[in-house]
Amino acid sequence: MSSRREISATCPGPVGRREFMQVGAMALGGVTLSEVLAARAASGNRSKRTSVIMLYQHGGASQLETYDLKPDAPTATRSQFAPIATNVPGMDICEHFPLQAKIADKFSIVRSLHHNMSSHSDGGITVLTGKAPLVADPTSQSKSNHPDLGSVASKTLGPGPNVMPPYVAIPQKPYMTRPAYLGLHHGAFEVGDPNSKGFRAPHAGIATGKDGRRLGDRKALIDQLDRIRLNVDLRGNLAGTDQFRELAYEMLTSPESARAFNLAEESDTLRDRYGRNLWGQACLLARRLAQAGTSVINIYFNTPKTGPEFTNWDDHAGNAGREGHFAKFMKIRLPYMDQALATLIEDIHAQDLQQQILVVVVGEFGRTPVMRYGVPNRSYGRDHWPQAYSALLAGGNLKMGQVVGATNSKSEYPTKRPYTPQDLLATIYHHLGIDHTQTFNDFGGRPVHILNEAKPIAELI
Repeated sequence: MSSRREISATCPGPVGRREFMQVGAMALGGVTLSEVLAARAASGNRSKRTSVIMLYQHGGASQLETYDLKPDAPTATRSQFAPIATNVPGMDICEHFPLQAKIADKFSIVRSLHHNMSSHSDGGITVLTGKAPLVADPTSQSKSNHPDLGSVASKTLGPGPNVMPPYVAIPQKPYMTRPAYLGLHHGAFEVGDPNSKGFRAPHAGIATGKDGRRLGDRKALIDQLDRIRLNVDLRGNLAGTDQFRELAYEMLTSPESARAFNLAEESDTLRDRYGRNLWGQACLLARRLAQAGTSVINIYFNTPKTGPEFTNWDDHAGNAGREGHFAKFMKIRLPYMDQALATLIEDIHAQDLQQQILVVVVGEFGRTPVMRYGVPNRSYGRDHWPQAYSALLAGGNLKMGQVVGATNSKSEYPTKRPYTPQDLLATIYHHLGIDHTQTFNDFGGRPVHILNEAKPIAELI
C-alpha cells in the first residue's frame, strides 16, 4: 500500500487569483490543483457527454425482497413481501415499490448477476472495479488495487463542460475503492449530504463570477482542496501545463459549476416529489450534475447515522431490532428508495435526458435464499450471497421494459443468461463511450485492462 502524507490545511492571509496556486500546493502537500486537473483532462475533452448515476446499495440488498421475489418457494425461502404487477406484463416486483411498478416500461431488471466474493469489501471491489481481489493479498480486504468506474471515467473523459468534476460521490465515496495507479486526481469529489441544512456546493462560497476579482470565502477554498487530498494515494504522474492552471481556478470559481450544485434552483414541488431526505435530494442533485456534464455520480446508499429508514442493506438475522422481524427495517427503507428512484427516472424523462443519463441500482451481492435463525434477537434473516443477485438499469439509450436472466426457484443461482459484475460494468462503459479493453499502466509500468473479460449485456444494447 502507498504511504499517505499528513498535510497542514492552514494558510494565513487573504487569497487572490495570483496566490491560488500557492494555496493549491499547500493543501495538496506540494501537488497543485492545476496539476491535478491537467492530468485529469490530458486524455479527455470538455464537451457534453453521457453520464451514469449509480445508486450503490452498500450491504447487499436482498434480491428476494426487491426484484426477484419467489412467492411460490418454501416458507423458509420465499420473500417476506408480496409481489405486485407492473405496467410491463410478466414483470413483478416488491409490494413496497408501487411507484416503480407504474413506470416499469422505463427500466429493465437483470436478475442473473453473480460472482464469488462474499465479504462486503471484496464484493464491493469486484462490483465497482471489475477486478476480483486475490485472496492471498491482505490489502484486498479493505482497499482496491485497481480504480473503480468513476476513476476510470475521470481518467478517460476528463472534466465536464463548465469544468464540472467528472466523478462525484454523494454523500461520501465508497470506502473500499481508490484511484490506485491512476492517481489521486481521479478520485471521487465528495459533496456531503444535500439534504443537510444550508447545503451548498463545496466551492459555491467562492464562486465570484467570470471577472474573478476576489475569491471571497478563503476557508471554503481550503476545505475544498482538503477534500481532494484526504485519504488518497499521492502516487502517479501529476505533470501540469499553464493552460490548466487557469482551469484549476475556473473549476473553483465557475458560476456554472456552482449552479449545478444549487438545489434551490429546483421547485419545492419537485424537491418534495423526490423526498426531503438524503436519498431523495441526492438523486435530484445527481440528475443536475449529470445534466451539467459530470460523467459518474455514485450515490452511496449507506447512511447508518441518519436513522433506521436509512440503515445499510446488511440485513442479517439478529439485525432486525427488538421486534425480531427480518423485514422490519426493509419495510421502512424500501418506500424511501421507491420514491427517490421512481422520481429520478420520471424526471430524467421529463427533461428528455433518457439517452444521456443511465441509472444503475446495484449492491455488492444479494442475500441467502434460505432464512437463517440467528442471535441475539432470536430472529430469522439472510446472510451474504454473491451467487445470485439483481440490478436495475434505466435510461442510457438502452432497451427498457424487460427482465434479463433468471434464477432457479429459490434464487440460489442463475438459470438463464448469467452475467457478471464485469458485464454490467462493460454495459456502463459502453454507455459512457469508454473502450473497456483499453489499458492503463500500473505502478510497476505493466499494462492493465480496464476489464479483463467482459461483454455488454446483449439484451440491453
